[in-house]
Amino acid sequence: MPPTRKRPLRTLLTALVAALVPLLAALTFTAPPAAARTSAVPAATLTEVTGFGENPSNLQMYVYVPAGVTAHPAVVVAVHYCTGSGPAMYSGTEWASLADRHGFVVIYPSVTRASKCFDVSSPQALRRGGGSDPVGIKSMVDWVVRTYSADTSRIYATGMSSGAMMTNVLLGDYPDVFAAGAAFSGVPFGCFATTDGSEWNSACAGGTVIRTPQQWGDLVRAAYPGYTGPRPRMQVWHGTVDDTLRYPNFGEEIKQWTNVLGVSQTPAATDTPQSGWTRTRYGGTGDHAPVEAISLQGVGHNLYASGMGARALTFFGLDTSGPGPQPQPAACRVKATTTAWNTGLTGSVTLTNTGTSTLTGWQLGFTLPAGQTITNGWGASYAPSSGAVTATNASYNGTLAPNASVTFGYQATHTGNSSAPSAFTLNGSACAVG
Repeated sequence: MPPTRKRPLRTLLTALVAALVPLLAALTFTAPPAAARTSAVPAATLTEVTGFGENPSNLQMYVYVPAGVTAHPAVVVAVHYCTGSGPAMYSGTEWASLADRHGFVVIYPSVTRASKCFDVSSPQALRRGGGSDPVGIKSMVDWVVRTYSADTSRIYATGMSSGAMMTNVLLGDYPDVFAAGAAFSGVPFGCFATTDGSEWNSACAGGTVIRTPQQWGDLVRAAYPGYTGPRPRMQVWHGTVDDTLRYPNFGEEIKQWTNVLGVSQTPAATDTPQSGWTRTRYGGTGDHAPVEAISLQGVGHNLYASGMGARALTFFGLDTSGPGPQPQPAACRVKATTTAWNTGLTGSVTLTNTGTSTLTGWQLGFTLPAGQTITNGWGASYAPSSGAVTATNASYNGTLAPNASVTFGYQATHTGNSSAPSAFTLNGSACAVG
């Protein structure tokens, strides 16, 4: 009997591979990569999304993605009023139709607590990452950014009443997330603050909480201590006979956001877009001014009407088929130095017009380091004397031709930090430094 011949090793390996190939192919088709398992929501349909991320107050997330959503779309967070809901905000405003026209994504957060009001009053809500509703809304934004590769430089918030108050809160808590906001019948950030668990602040609602611009600005800055980056622009709307959130809140919002953005409280432009409306712009005269405020004569709390969303869209810069307004090269350059002694210092600021047009009147915004207070100045007037300061030209140096410079200065006290300001805005636009 002939000896049994062993099968060569190569033959065995070939057989093993032949057996494995179909198995691997089956696994490939039954277990797609993680990226492929991420499913987008149906187009042009309001859809609830669950499991979107950290959500300490159990908000619901609804999202609307137009059929023509753009690559790297912008995102608008549309926040409802008390007793409302995300679906009510979807059906009662034109944000979905505007999204159809311009290709951005709309998020509609929805409250599940009994009042159907957003938390804009608890200590948790009024600080970045503190918990409650703002954290859940930030998670919704993150989900859209991940799922649709959204443009993180074009994320906006808008809302009515409770949603307007939340718009103020979101811009305060997350200035690095939101590019701008539009608040319809709201109150300043922190105005509704309570410590007893109540959702309602009668003093704020009644318009009796009055603070200085610096105090209002400090509330916003305290929400994200140490943040020194750009701040979102703000558009505010209010009716003069609002009996739910009284009209003085409108002026307090203006004081707050002009201080936060480092621009003058004196309007750079005033007009009447339609009968009974007064629009003021601060820190700039165009559609994208740092702060825009619209007062509606004889109108009550429920002021929102069709067409107002389109005006907010223009303020955001989303009413074109392309991206919103991008930062332009600085048309100004600033050099600032200080000379210090004991608890005092002298500051010198040189402003150069690097643009191609002559400036007629200028306002230079900057933030003094903590502990510094201006005691007197020359070549400009300064207000306020600490924090976010605006220097306004004197009567004799307000005209600056292209490439012309003006030098002005101030004396200040300090508590240890005698540094010069490090960032400047000229009439609302950022300047190069150095």
